[in-house]
Amino acid sequence: MYVFFEDDGQLKTGTLLSEQPASLQVELPSGRRLKIRSDRELLRFASPSAADALQEAQRLRAELDLDFLWEACADAEFGFEELARDYFGTSPLPPQAMAIALALYGAPMVFYKKGRGRYKKAPPDALAAARASQERKAREAAQMEVWHQALCEKRMPDALRDKLSMLLYMPDKNTIEYKAFATACDALKMHPAILAQACGALPSTHEYHFNRFLAHAFPRGTAFPSYGALPELPECPFDDVQAITIDDSTTTEFDDAFSVRTRSDGKTEIGLHIACPALALTHGTPLDAIARHRQSTVYMPGRKITMLPDAVIDAFTLAEGTTPMALSLYVTLDADGAPLHQETRLNRISIAANLRLNEIGEAFTRDATPDDPPHTETLRALWRFAQHRAEVRGKTEIPRTEFLFYVDWDAAPEGIIRIEPRLRGAALDRLVAECAIFVNNSWGQWLAEQKMAGIYRVQSNGRVKMNTRPGEHQGLGVSHYLWATSPLRRYSDLVNQQQLIAALRNETPPFKAGDSELLAIVADFEAVYRQYAEFQNEMERYWCLRWLLQENVESADAIVTRENSARLCDIPLNITLPDLPNTVVPGTLIRVALNNIDLLFSTLEARYLGQGSEGRCQGSEVRDQRSGIRDQGSEN
Repeated sequence: MYVFFEDDGQLKTGTLLSEQPASLQVELPSGRRLKIRSDRELLRFASPSAADALQEAQRLRAELDLDFLWEACADAEFGFEELARDYFGTSPLPPQAMAIALALYGAPMVFYKKGRGRYKKAPPDALAAARASQERKAREAAQMEVWHQALCEKRMPDALRDKLSMLLYMPDKNTIEYKAFATACDALKMHPAILAQACGALPSTHEYHFNRFLAHAFPRGTAFPSYGALPELPECPFDDVQAITIDDSTTTEFDDAFSVRTRSDGKTEIGLHIACPALALTHGTPLDAIARHRQSTVYMPGRKITMLPDAVIDAFTLAEGTTPMALSLYVTLDADGAPLHQETRLNRISIAANLRLNEIGEAFTRDATPDDPPHTETLRALWRFAQHRAEVRGKTEIPRTEFLFYVDWDAAPEGIIRIEPRLRGAALDRLVAECAIFVNNSWGQWLAEQKMAGIYRVQSNGRVKMNTRPGEHQGLGVSHYLWATSPLRRYSDLVNQQQLIAALRNETPPFKAGDSELLAIVADFEAVYRQYAEFQNEMERYWCLRWLLQENVESADAIVTRENSARLCDIPLNITLPDLPNTVVPGTLIRVALNNIDLLFSTLEARYLGQGSEGRCQGSEVRDQRSGIRDQGSEN
């Protein structure tokens, strides 16, 4: 006796060897024996043999017209043997019944399975939709094959080129574009970025890294949404001071300025002036929403993505020759530069100059001479104040080397990189840092006294975190540290400025202590700020590798930082040295060979060559450049 049964998603035949109440022992034509459940049996027959019956059934199945079967069926549920009787006659042979079963079983979108050997034909609408889907899948399969062949020939189809960002950075595995691209990568055994590069779809390695960041951080692009016209600003008194800004040569968002004047009583008064966009970007406005979404300006060598639209920056930046609005902290000093009195005002000021760090000498640290450059006396008064504040804080900044990155995009299609070391902790850095720390400390104390919430930086036990409640910043030696000096570039500072203006005007502040929205802003800011900083680090590494290729550097001095790791002296590049001897301790100056630089993946191979050249390694005390963080002094 033979049986026709379902097993492992297939219809099979075999010789019945034995039978139990709940199971059957069957031998397949191949000789393999199976134990199947009794409810899997569909048909039992005496002849022909299992193999012959299945072969004949498959032949008959090929001749069956599924459309005819569908039309011949009633709408009610039926068994395959019933349909076989209607189709072949009153007593269908086993192969004929099996052929019908094979046809029904193999067409699930035409006949719905309802139980053991029982089916129901699909409704007309469902069948039409299923067939349309089947036709679509066939067309897609054909299209994918065309794309696959083109990619294997190192040609990028236009349809895939238009979706390159999705393919490389945020793949949608359900799209046919991704499926074609992925199968080509598998066939060629190539990384997606390498295949795109081989097809000429990557304009440059720099754009690959930059666009990867945009895909994750700015999936809707970097263009600003519509925000309407800037609101009319309130009338504020004009204070006739001649303020100066001190920034890097690439800075265009001037947040902070400084002024010095002699009062009628002979005492010196310094003004610490902060750009005041919060007058227009009040809480809940479209511009405030834009700033909250971006959280910060993004910095990278040769480029930046601003937090605010250019028109807003232009309206509030402290640019030379303008009289912008400012939130100003005026401090009256004694002869030694110690504060006697301070007052916060909302006013307009005159910006006399935008000074650049690389153009200012240290004449302000010495006695006055007739040859002093312009604004030296202003810097000299600020320097006395900064020295006093440093003594009060009891924190001495350790000199360290930072590296500044400059990209000349006009010199070459992909830019020419210049990396310049700069000693951080010089007098001018300390002057700027102390002024910023004083402002942030003073305004932090003021908000706390007004019992208003703010976004503070708190440090205890070496750990720095943001908090909506004030706390000591041990690293800076201050009791309160508010972030408030960069409102054009950081949303945390803008929020604090909104709070400060409310305090100055005796108004209800936008946020109260413990406000859930303020806590959410802090969490969002930390996450986004970290993402931006990581990208800046990645791009600085990329440009370091570009510099090595540009300057044809094949070997260099480096200083060992830890086991199997070192940092180059001339540029801020960390490298891994698998062959570094265990006897070479951190701090040792060594010579390394550099080769196999891969700009697409920002990698290189380094080899230990021996002891390095004599002389100080300027990279031994490295601090990465942070154009947008510089004004926070040593708190970074």
